[in-house]
Amino acid sequence: MSERGPVRGGKGLLRGRFSGEVHPALDRINRSLPVDIRLWREDVDGSIAHAQMLAARRILPAAAVRRIVAGLKKVRRELEAGTFVVKPSDEDVHMAVERRLTELVGPDGGRVHTGRSRNDQVASDVRLFLHRLPDQVTPALRGVQRALVRLARRDGDAILPAYTHLQRGQPVLLGHHLLAYVEMLDRDERRLAAACRDFPWPLGAGAATGAAYPVDRVRTARALGGRGAEPSRNSLDSVSSRDQLTQWVAGAAQAAVTLSRLGEDLVLWTTREFGFARLGDAVSTGSSIMPQKRNPDGAELLRGKTARVIGALNTLLTLQKGLPLGYNKDLQEDKAAFFDALDTLLAMLAVAEAMLGDLRFDRARMRAAVDDPTGFLLATEAADWLAKRGVPFREAHRAVGALVQAAEERGVALEALPLDVFRQAHPRYDRTVYRALTPEAAVAARGAIGGTAPKNVAKELARWEATLGLARRARRARKR
Repeated sequence: MSERGPVRGGKGLLRGRFSGEVHPALDRINRSLPVDIRLWREDVDGSIAHAQMLAARRILPAAAVRRIVAGLKKVRRELEAGTFVVKPSDEDVHMAVERRLTELVGPDGGRVHTGRSRNDQVASDVRLFLHRLPDQVTPALRGVQRALVRLARRDGDAILPAYTHLQRGQPVLLGHHLLAYVEMLDRDERRLAAACRDFPWPLGAGAATGAAYPVDRVRTARALGGRGAEPSRNSLDSVSSRDQLTQWVAGAAQAAVTLSRLGEDLVLWTTREFGFARLGDAVSTGSSIMPQKRNPDGAELLRGKTARVIGALNTLLTLQKGLPLGYNKDLQEDKAAFFDALDTLLAMLAVAEAMLGDLRFDRARMRAAVDDPTGFLLATEAADWLAKRGVPFREAHRAVGALVQAAEERGVALEALPLDVFRQAHPRYDRTVYRALTPEAAVAARGAIGGTAPKNVAKELARWEATLGLARRARRARKR
């Protein structure tokens, strides 16, 4: 798309009741075309649906509508090819499309706006953009999920500490940890998809009080949204509400938070202090002064970019909080926040998938953290051993606390204490307690739904491989 001439105040389509040109300062702040030009597909498609309805209802002559539709399709081809010429009078995408349409088909182009306002037009464009958005966002989310599932298949049987308060707590399978993010991203995807569905269509609601023509709003709703789509029921609500956009950005903020937490794990795990993982060269960065550095900048930016998406949500909420009912120009700012949230989230998903695809785990370092005698990761197993034999858990908890003190004094792991020390802590202990005091026994014991037992992780891994299409791909690869 090219631009001819300087952008300045002009005598545009809406200057009929004014004399002279709009002040350049107002023109600059009022002009939204650089942002809302992204809605050109939706604007053209919405205009075609509206024009065809006008013909069907005999509000406009069929011949005029045929010319209008042919002109809109030519506008679409110009926008697709990048040959569309922006003019100084083009305040926004709606005015740009209508202006070019009028150039192509003459006075009939000025008839396309019959029975609608820019207020319901922009709301409809945004609604249609959201309607199509899952086709763009869902594959990106699924790509990160697939990367996590592949890692879980490759290294999921490794054992590492599960942390609470960032302190080592209990042994857990790496696969269980990775699949936790798969679950979180699945909820994120469903929230984002839900924000694109089940909202009524505003086209034909007019500027504020509805259309003064016998428009068929059910027809236009279904032309844009498919079978079952319904028009909005209140014109004021239609043009002044942005809750659907806000809901989507709220879902995007939650998805960004999920990615931020994944990034934090990668930052921690790739430190020398943890040493659980290593990112490949292509997804690592260096230092301008320290030659030895391998920085996880992508993971850090998963945290940092989240602030932008949360900021977009705050912008949308603040934008709407003091608005009187009806359309207000403040709402022009909604799209800048929305598009920034969308672009940022897509960039985050892309880098997350890239990092996960170039990540190697150090299984020995993970196991060493589990086996560290000062960590006492098997203390809960010692308490559960007593509780399973009828000892009240609080009593068992106190007994194991005494065992931990004894182990600390001796500088040994809990499972290295002699049996007589166990019996001093509680008389119910016998030699079989040692069978429970291994990392393998600890994870195997967590067999209830949602636990880290190997059988559970294997089942969930198979379920996610089937859900994400990885099982079919694996079968096809084996056949080749």
